[in-house]
Amino acid sequence: MLTVWWQQGVASVAHRSNEIGSPHMITLYGFGTGFGLPEISPFVTKTEVQLKMAGLAYRKEKAMPPASPKGQLPYIVDEGESVADSTFIRAHIEGKYNFDFDAPFNLQQRAQAWAFERMIEHHVYWALVGARWVDDANFAKGPTHFFDGAPEHLREKLREDAQFRVAENYLLSGLGRHAPDEDVDLAMRSLFALSVQLGDKPYLMGDTPCGTDATAFGALAGILTPFFESPLRERTEQLANLAAYVDRLMLQYYPDFAWKSLQQAA
Repeated sequence: MLTVWWQQGVASVAHRSNEIGSPHMITLYGFGTGFGLPEISPFVTKTEVQLKMAGLAYRKEKAMPPASPKGQLPYIVDEGESVADSTFIRAHIEGKYNFDFDAPFNLQQRAQAWAFERMIEHHVYWALVGARWVDDANFAKGPTHFFDGAPEHLREKLREDAQFRVAENYLLSGLGRHAPDEDVDLAMRSLFALSVQLGDKPYLMGDTPCGTDATAFGALAGILTPFFESPLRERTEQLANLAAYVDRLMLQYYPDFAWKSLQQAA
């Protein structure tokens, strides 16, 4: 990751094997499987894939955002220390376990990877939110069921309030201020940029996966899951190298999950 400590030369490209083999285990808190995905949240997916990349033992527990120190998922507990937010969890892994997700990139390549990550998390992600939460049909199919366990007399009010809050945040993100076809047009510019960056390479930055691949995979899988129908998904499917990229990384990092690839969905 592009950080001051990397520029000062204190990062190492290798992790400590004695740390990875230690008896303690990290606990990752996320939403769990759903929506045709091994993990509902793209941010939890990002952290889970990065834990796999780093070769760290972990167990996964279900949680809801209010349980997190920052009111959002994911968060981890590592030897009694709680770390929330996927970016800070990555920094924790890099610092404590001396694992460099971006080895062997130079400073310019690290800057490029960071820029793509910001584009995914602050632009592409909000297009995904719009498709899941603002589209009434998709909301009824997916996120509304988060509240199935609520008391019956409160259930519909909780659903309405949650959808309203997410729609408000979608508006504040900027994408929600546009007509539905316009916000997809804007999102596709970012997705096309990802497609161009990927090209015919196996990973975004070359022949080996980096931290940003975990971010891209989480968001793209969330868009391409056949569980939801949306213009965003339909248009993303036309970027064949991104669809194939998701299929490859799903097989690599979730080999036991029954992912329905684009070809199978067709």
